[in-house]
This record gives sequence, structure tokens and C-alpha cells, in this order.
Amino acid sequence: MLFSAGLGTRLQPLTNSLPKALAPFGNTTLLGYNLKFLASQGIDSFIINTHHFHDKIKEYLKKNDYFGLDIYISHENKLLDTAGGVAYVKQKIKNSRILLYNVDVISGIDIKNLFDYHIKHNADITLAIRNRKTSRYLLFDSNDRMTGWKNKKTGEIKLCNNEKHYKELAFSGISLVDTCVLNEIKTIEKKSLISFYLDICKDKKILAYNHGEDHWFDCGTIEKLKIAENYIFNNN
Repeated sequence: MLFSAGLGTRLQPLTNSLPKALAPFGNTTLLGYNLKFLASQGIDSFIINTHHFHDKIKEYLKKNDYFGLDIYISHENKLLDTAGGVAYVKQKIKNSRILLYNVDVISGIDIKNLFDYHIKHNADITLAIRNRKTSRYLLFDSNDRMTGWKNKKTGEIKLCNNEKHYKELAFSGISLVDTCVLNEIKTIEKKSLISFYLDICKDKKILAYNHGEDHWFDCGTIEKLKIAENYIFNNN
């Protein structure tokens, strides 16, 4: 599932006339690049949620013959955020596991390695993480199991248990989730995945998968988008 419904306010003025998923990226778009990237790793079935300029995403996919992929478009009349967006379409999920991926992330992550790690460690959810600077961190114990969340700016900490020693790692906006876990989302409402993960991390095995050797970019601002674009198209 590619999360593409957000307003993309940090990408203004681009998003004054486009959804962030269609922000230009080289000779394609963020959405086009990520569909091709994930398809190159064997994924051929996608859910794309839409809201802001949703008709433009629909037109774009149709014009490109849906990139030869099985794509279901989930239009949200009101924004449901990431966990809410998944809950809205969970009846449409065909497989026992689903990859959740932010459309404004550009990464070189190896999905097979992520999947193999998830299976080997019998995880309910596996989160792609990196050791990078950010204002908000996920917290993990010595066994790489999620134990909480921390906001560096405000000092706010949310813990799933009484763990006193933890590692601070940055979430990459990429999750592999056992579909059955989504039944823990009881209502369809606006809610983030991080909030959902915090709700269940005491009882569910949520593990960190460190992909620090892969390139990764948050393309949430025009400046960051240009940095990612320069790296990708000058290194290939």
C-alpha cells in the first residue's frame, strides 16, 4: 500500500495544483518511481489511497496503463491518516502480509531481505529503521523489539512497558505487517500507524529492521526532493 492521500503542505507550491504523489521526480513522479521500484522487486499488486487532487492520480494511472500492475485506488473523502487508511481497505487486502510504504520516501531497501527478516524472527510487524537524526524516534530494546516513542523537541516519551534501557532509531516510513494484526484497528477513524503501533507493541512483536546501508530519502520538502532526485539520477 502506497500512502498517497496527504495534502503535502511542505511541498507547496507544487501541491497547490498536484497531489504530492505526482510531484515531479526526474522524468517521472514520486508515485511512478515507487511503483516501478517496488515492481522491480516482485510486487505486482498495490493499494493506493487518495484524497488531495485524487482525480489527477486516477487519470495519471489510467494514462500509464496502471504501469501493468494490479492497482486498487482507495479514495478517502476525508483524510484518515495511515492507520485509518489501512483500516478503510483491510477487506481488500488479499495476502497474509502487506507492505506499507510512504509515497514521499525514496529508498534502495531490499524488500526480500526485509521479508526474510520478518519471517525468520516470527514478527507481527517489522519496521524499517535507520540510525539518523530526527526529532521523533522509535524506541527499541536490546532484542530490537519496539518499546516506545520519543519526541526529542518536547521530551515527551510514550512507553509500551517498563523498559528503562532502549535504543533510539528513526522510522523510514516502511512497514511489513501481518494482515491479521490489522484486526486490532477496531474503528475506521483518523489515526497514524505510529499511534497504532504504540497501542499494540506491548502484546505484538514489532521488530526493527536496520537498512542503514541502503540509500533513503524523505522527499517531504522541495529541497529534500531535489537532493533525492540528484542522487538517484546522478548515480544510475
